[in-house]
Order: sequence, then C-alpha cells, then structure tokens
Amino acid sequence: METDWKALADSAKSRSDIYGLLSAVFREEPTETLIRQMKGPQLLGAFTSLGVKLGERFYTDPESEVVEQLAIEYSRLFIGPGPHISPHESIFIDAEHGEAGLWGVQTVEVKKFIETTGLDYDSGFCGVPDHVSVELEFMQKLSEWEADKWLQEDRKSAEYCLTVQRMFLEKHLLCWLARFCDEVMDQAQLPFYRAIADLTKTYMEYERESIAPPVSA
Repeated sequence: METDWKALADSAKSRSDIYGLLSAVFREEPTETLIRQMKGPQLLGAFTSLGVKLGERFYTDPESEVVEQLAIEYSRLFIGPGPHISPHESIFIDAEHGEAGLWGVQTVEVKKFIETTGLDYDSGFCGVPDHVSVELEFMQKLSEWEADKWLQEDRKSAEYCLTVQRMFLEKHLLCWLARFCDEVMDQAQLPFYRAIADLTKTYMEYERESIAPPVSA
C-alpha cells in the first residue's frame, strides 16, 4: 500500500500545534494575542468539539480584562508569593525521594535529554529546563521535526523522531504531568485553567495510546 506522506505530516503537524498551544498557555500569563488566537474560529471549533469550556467571560469580556483576570490567576497558581503549584518536573518527581527542589535530579536529566537531540534553547532563555512549558515545547519541536521528515518522504528519520518523542513521554511527561494537572484543576478558581489542565491531562493519555511503534517499511 502506498504511503500517504502528506497525511502523516499533517498528523504530526496537528500534534505540534496542540503542544505549542499548551506550552504557550503554561509559559506565562496569557497575552491579548494568545487570547485572540484562542477565540478564533479554528480553535473555537476544536474546543467545542472536545468539550473544552474556557468560561463564558473568556469570550464575552474585553480581551484586556481577560488578560488581567488570567494574569492574577496565573500568578496565584504558579508563581506565588503564597502557596502555589510549582510547574517543574523536579518538584513532583524528586519529592518522592525527599529531594524536591529546583535544579534537582530530574532537571538535569531533562536538560541532557533535550541537548542530546541537538535542539537548544532560545538565546534569551533563562528559565529551568524542566518547566512544564519547556517540556511541552520540546514535544512541539520534535513533532514539527517529524512532520518535516514525512514531507521529505524520509521514513527512517520520521520514525526516529517518533521514537524520541515516546522516550521523552515515558521518561518525563507521563511521569508527572497528570498530577500537576490534577492540582491545577483542584486549585484553579477560573474555568480557563481548569479546562486547560483537563485538556492537557486528556491529551497526554491520548498521546500515550496513539504514538504507535514505527511501521515497518
């Protein structure tokens, strides 16, 4: 059977787009540009079909007000200064061994994993490599890379990209992200972050099941 290279590329690109959106939402307080993107017809249709409910005020309030509301919620949830949810893998994983802290064992492992692939951080990046947005962005870049390889009809490289994605999911994201999302859903006061956390958790389960082993040529 003839390989549908474009369909494979489109699937990888769709996955990349989802990872990119989730990464952007968790990276920092949403901007008006991101809010407009999420209100746009393409994402609105996708959210509706998935049952993602970001809250009525997200769509009806002026974008400047939505940005302000979400900035307060983002800070309360992920930054502090009071009790908050650390969006870092090391806090969740190393805590199991009584070693929780930024730049823990898991942080170093994530940094090594990313650098081994040849991908690197933006020149202005000064954050911690195991931040949830960085890990999601890493998956975005890998699936984007995969899409390019399918378009080039380079099966071997595309399947290698998939192998790396599976490894990163199994060694990192799937080990902690569900718990992180549960805490966000439990502590969020606005529908927006509850819905995004629920979507993220659901998507991780989808990824666990859907990234099949490489298909033999």
